[in-house]
Amino acid sequence: MILLQVQQLSKYFGAELILSNIKLEIQTRNRIALVGRNGAGKSTLLKIISGQMSHDSGEIFKPKDVTIGYLAQNTGLESELSIWDEMLTVFQHLKEMEKRLRVLEQQMSDPVIYEQASHYEKLLKEYDVLQIRFKDSGGYQYEADIRSVLHGLRFSDFDYSTLIKTLSGGQKTRLALAKLLLTRPDILILDEPTNHLDIETLSWLEQYLQGYEGAILIVSHDRYFLDKVVNQVYEISRNKIQRYVGNYSSYLDKKAEQYELDMKQYEKQQEEVAKLQDFIQRNLARASTTKRAQSRRKKLEKMTLMDRPNGDEKSANFSFEIERQSGNDVMNIRDAAIGYGEEIISNSIDISIKKGESIALVGPNGIGKSTLLKTIIKNLPLYNGTIEYGSNVTIGYYDQEQAELSSNKTVLQELWDDYPLKSEKEIRTVLGNFLFSGDDVLKIVSTLSGGEKARLALSKLMLQKANFLILDEPTNHLDIDSKEVLENALIDYPGTILFVSHDRYFINRIATKVVELSERGTKEFLGDYDYYVDKQQELIELQKLEEQKNTTNPIPDANSKQSYQIDKEAKKLERQRKRRIQEIEETVETLEKEVQERESLLSNPEIFQDHVRLTQLHEEIEEKKALIDELMEEWAEIAEQLS
Repeated sequence: MILLQVQQLSKYFGAELILSNIKLEIQTRNRIALVGRNGAGKSTLLKIISGQMSHDSGEIFKPKDVTIGYLAQNTGLESELSIWDEMLTVFQHLKEMEKRLRVLEQQMSDPVIYEQASHYEKLLKEYDVLQIRFKDSGGYQYEADIRSVLHGLRFSDFDYSTLIKTLSGGQKTRLALAKLLLTRPDILILDEPTNHLDIETLSWLEQYLQGYEGAILIVSHDRYFLDKVVNQVYEISRNKIQRYVGNYSSYLDKKAEQYELDMKQYEKQQEEVAKLQDFIQRNLARASTTKRAQSRRKKLEKMTLMDRPNGDEKSANFSFEIERQSGNDVMNIRDAAIGYGEEIISNSIDISIKKGESIALVGPNGIGKSTLLKTIIKNLPLYNGTIEYGSNVTIGYYDQEQAELSSNKTVLQELWDDYPLKSEKEIRTVLGNFLFSGDDVLKIVSTLSGGEKARLALSKLMLQKANFLILDEPTNHLDIDSKEVLENALIDYPGTILFVSHDRYFINRIATKVVELSERGTKEFLGDYDYYVDKQQELIELQKLEEQKNTTNPIPDANSKQSYQIDKEAKKLERQRKRRIQEIEETVETLEKEVQERESLLSNPEIFQDHVRLTQLHEEIEEKKALIDELMEEWAEIAEQLS
C-alpha cells in the first residue's frame, strides 16, 4: 500500500535552490534512508514531508488516515510531567476505553439492571465490542510496551516518577524518541536518531526498527545502523534525488556501478558525435557527399546529448603525519580511578598501549570514557593508580565538544594564530583541504556549524604532527564522505591512536584492539568491533551453559565445550542462510520490477522504432531473467538446507 508520494517537489531558500524535481514514494514496511552531504537538503525534505515546512512547487499525496511521526535532530522532550505520566499520554485513548469498561462492569453487576433483560443485553453487547477493541489496540500490554521502550533506551535504572524537566539534554532527546516510538505512526520519520545513543542502545533501536510494522524514513550518518535497518536508499546530490534498492553498502556498490555504466555510455555517445561532426565538416561542401553530410547533421540535431556523469562532489583531503617516532611503550595505565569532583565513576582501569596500536574505548554513556581521555591529557586529576607516558610521546587531542572553538576570530586567524610561522598561503591551503575555500576562511568561528567546527578542529590536529592521537567522538557532526576521508587518513597514520566512538563502522575500520570500560574496570579484546561483539556473545552463551550445567545433570567439561562450539557454529550458519534467503528475495523482487519496467517500454512506439535501444532492452531483460533463475536456484538450495 502506498502511504505517501512526493511528486516534482522544489524548495528555495531565498534565491538559492535547495531541492529540485524531487520524487519519493513510501509504501508499507519500507525502510528508507535519505543520504547526502551536510547541507544537501535532507533535513529540509523531512520537514516538508512531515508538514513542518512549506515547499515552493510540486505535490505531496497522502491518504487522510495515514499518520506521520517526526523527530527532528536533537529534539528534547519538554514536559512538566514525570517520565511515566508523559509516556502514558500516548495511550490516553486506551485509558478512556479502560474507564468505560470499568463503568460497564459496574453497571452489569447491578442486580436491578440485570433484571432488565433488554438493557442488560445492550450493555453486554457494548462491553464485548469495546473489550475486543481494547485488546486489539494493545490495551492489555501498553504498560509493558512503555517499560520495554524505556528499558531499551536505558531508562530502566531511573525512578519513573522523576520529573522530565530535571533531566539532561541527552536524556530528554532519548525520551522524545521513546514517546514517538510508542505512538507507532504509519510513517516514522527520524532525523539523526542515533545521536546521544551508546552502542548498546543503538543495537536495541536497530532490532526495534527491524520489527516495526509501519514505514520508516530516516536520515543518519551511522553506516552500520543503516546497513542493519534500511532496504532502500534515496541520495540527494546537487539538488536532485536518486533511488537505490538495498541497504547502505548495496547503495555504494550500485552507485559505483551506475557511474561506470553512465560514463561508458557518455563516452560512447561522445565518440559517435565526434565522428558525425568530422564527417559533416569534411563532406558538407562536396557536391557528391552533401546529401549524406546533411543527413548526418539532421541525425546529430535529433540526438539527445547526455550530460557528463557527475562524479563525487569535492571531499576533504588530508593526512596525519608525525614529527618523530615515540618509543615502543606509548602508555601504561595501572589500577587507575577516574571521576569528577568527589565522585569516582570507574576504577581498576588497566590499559597497555604499544606504538602503532589503534585502540577503541567502548562502554555505556556516563561510564567515564571521555573522563578517562581528559584524565590522560591532564585536564582532570587522577584519583588513584598511575599513568606512565612513554619516551618521545607527543599527544594530539580532539575534543568532541570542540569547547575551545568558540572564539570571535575568523577561521583563517584561528588556525594561523596557532601556527604563526606558516605563511598565509600555507594556512589557506590547509583550510582548503578541509573544504574551507574562498570567503569561507573569513567566517567567524563561533558561527560555524557543527560539521565546520569539526573540520577546523581536525585541521589543527593535523598540523600538530603528534605521534599519539587521542580522539573523543571524532566522527560526530561529520557527513559520511568526511568520515570516510578521516578513516583513510587514520588508517595511513604512522603513530598510535586511542579513541572513543559510537560509530561501529568507524571502529571496525580503525581499531586493532577494543577496550571495554565499566564500573569494575577494563577488559581487552584483540580485534575490531565485530570481533568484540562475537566474543561478548560467546561469553554470554558460555555463562548460560555454565548455569545450565550447575542446575541440571553435570556434563564433562570437554564435551560441554565441544557441544557448545558445534551448536554455536550451527546457529551462525543458520543465521547466515536466513540472511541470504532475505537478500535473494529482495533482489529478485527488485529484478522482477526492473524486467516489468523494461517490458512495458517495448510497447513504446518511439523505442520500438529505435533498433539500438530495442536490442539493448531485450538484452537487459534476458540478463535479468537469467539472474533471477540463478538466484531462485540458490534460494531453493538454501531453503532445503534450512528445512
